[in-house]
Amino acid sequence: MLLPLLQAAAEAASASAPAAHPLAGTVAEYVWLLPLLPLLGFVINGALSIFPAYHVGPEDPSHDPEAGHTDMAHEEAYDAETATFHSRWNGLSSFVGPAVVGVAFVLAVMMFLAMRGAGSALGTAGPFTRTYGSWMPAGDLRIEWGFQLDQLSMLMTLIITGVGFLIHLFSIGYMRTDPGYSRYFAYLNLFVCFMLILVLGASYPVLFVGWEGVGLCSYLLIGFWFSDEANANAGKKAFIVNRIGDFGFLVAMFLLWANLGALDYAGVNAAAGTLAANGAVITAICLFLFLGCAGKSAQLPLYIWLPDAMAGPTPVSALIHAATMVTAGVYLIARSGVLFALAPFASLLVALTGALTALFAATIGLRQWDIKKVLAYSTVSQLGYMFVAAGVGAYSAAVFHLATHAFFKALLFLGAGSVIYALHEAYHHTHREEDAQDMRNMGGLRRFMPVTFALMWAATLAISGVPPFSGFFSKDQILGSVFAAAQHSAIAELSIAGIPGSAILYAIYVLGLITALLTAIYMTRMMLYTFHGANRTGEDERHHLHEAPWIMTGPLLVLGVLTVFGGWLNIPAILGWMGGVGALDRWLAPVVGRASEALAGGEAAHLSHSTEYALIGAAVAVGAVGILFAAMRYRAPLRPKREAEAAVGFGDAVEHAYYVNEGIDRLIIEPTVAISRKVLWRGLDVGLIDGVLVNGSALLMRGVAWAGARIQTGNVGNYAWIIAVGALVVIGAVAFR
Repeated sequence: MLLPLLQAAAEAASASAPAAHPLAGTVAEYVWLLPLLPLLGFVINGALSIFPAYHVGPEDPSHDPEAGHTDMAHEEAYDAETATFHSRWNGLSSFVGPAVVGVAFVLAVMMFLAMRGAGSALGTAGPFTRTYGSWMPAGDLRIEWGFQLDQLSMLMTLIITGVGFLIHLFSIGYMRTDPGYSRYFAYLNLFVCFMLILVLGASYPVLFVGWEGVGLCSYLLIGFWFSDEANANAGKKAFIVNRIGDFGFLVAMFLLWANLGALDYAGVNAAAGTLAANGAVITAICLFLFLGCAGKSAQLPLYIWLPDAMAGPTPVSALIHAATMVTAGVYLIARSGVLFALAPFASLLVALTGALTALFAATIGLRQWDIKKVLAYSTVSQLGYMFVAAGVGAYSAAVFHLATHAFFKALLFLGAGSVIYALHEAYHHTHREEDAQDMRNMGGLRRFMPVTFALMWAATLAISGVPPFSGFFSKDQILGSVFAAAQHSAIAELSIAGIPGSAILYAIYVLGLITALLTAIYMTRMMLYTFHGANRTGEDERHHLHEAPWIMTGPLLVLGVLTVFGGWLNIPAILGWMGGVGALDRWLAPVVGRASEALAGGEAAHLSHSTEYALIGAAVAVGAVGILFAAMRYRAPLRPKREAEAAVGFGDAVEHAYYVNEGIDRLIIEPTVAISRKVLWRGLDVGLIDGVLVNGSALLMRGVAWAGARIQTGNVGNYAWIIAVGALVVIGAVAFR
């Protein structure tokens, strides 16, 4: 039944499509199914979370007290012995939640194969677009609801559905005892749906729908355990901070429409050439776009929401950090490469902000004790790397690091989830209340969790830039691109406050190396405190530590393979003996190649082999030094959290992330609350509106009524005198006018 409907829809879509496009009539016609499948999962899981809790009672409860008590009322029960919630619907949610994303992944792979089959014809044919209706027609404004499939959106779709499917599988084990099990999968499916809308949208407004959708879902999932005030506040913080960035995105779209008369990608790219290169308009558009990206991708100064986003379940953290939530800003800049190529100043600002963010977050990661907080600041830092690449016009390198980061960061977060799961289980058996996320309560877990231990070390080596793991290739390409741009590019020819752009780019390269050193240190520190040394979980708890179930460990194995071999997506020419030279560069060239060349000044600088070897050697040496330094520095025994001494001095400041949140509370939030209370509430609301306007008018009317009551005495003589006086006043007014 479904297949004929799909075929009919495909034929209808292809009838309105240019027949010459090589993807017309292929599986690509079903692109609309990609977001529809997880949306269907959201509807089903949402219904499963709502309907079992809804019980219809009798019209008159006193007539039959048992009438509203059906079997549905007994479908959920709490087992105090195992601390497990049982629901007959959990099995269905366990199937529907991952299945819809898995089918979407299979569909995406088929589309990828179709694109590969199209060969070189795809490069000249342009993006494959389908329009499904008109949205918001107003005057000259025509926004079509359409999806676009090109090399960039295809890669992002594979990451979202592939990594997303593995995270859904992991969630089956991790969330199995949670009473909001179906609701969790409903939110997770909706999250994937909006991610796909974001990357498949054929215009900025459709992208913005996905952009806002992932913001909504992150709010729902970060505050998933909303009965805890801290979790609820973390969700609200993420929502509010992202609205600041969204303001920039909206202004950028207004400027695009006002100056180019288009909001779809094809129209904007075609008309972008009419704007003066490096002019005020194009610079303003790009800076406002970057403001939106900084909010979504947690760049300075809007990074503050991401570390607190750890309040949600750990698989949610993996999905936020690995798929298209925080990396949406990188995607938006790569998608808008034609615009940023016309604004070198804005591009330089993007690169500089990325480098400063990367270094700033890396220093904080050095003193974090919560294993998820270490990974959170690591994400902020790695996002900085991606913005550095996007800023210098190396869009392919930025997307490459986005892909490898999705592999090893998902592995790290899910591995941390397995560790937290094991400690929770152990503490549950002994009924102790300890922090299962604090590394001071871990140690020596390699004996109890050997698979997780090995896989997390692979991810740590990848993020530290150690060859041949995936992170080495993508990070090396970013640093090499910055070095090349400093020698020859439109950015290098700029000057800011008298400082040459080339000097700023060399400084960014050095910042990138320092960040790589710090990354290797804090990630090695995390592994040493978690898996090495003596176990600090507790004598009784130690007997209950074990590896997570296969439904959780299996996804880790798949991600481990991607973490090790993901770098083969884009091997540099100098390492051509490894195969796959520049595969991702060639794949993305039809989308970002023109913009990269323009920002490079027509032709990118070619580094000599000796220079390339030197850059690779420097990057590898920095990572190795960082790992060795951490191995020497963090060998001393560690005390459990309850016995640990508080940090003092600069260590205390770093441990509290330089007290930035406290500073924002003191300088912005508390004054805003005080002004709101004293001026807006007590002054304006209570004083002026309630006191003067509402109560004052009421008092005035009471006075008038009181005076009228004094006149209305019932004495006819008084009324006669008043009438007489009134008549004299009227006659006088007429006589003396």
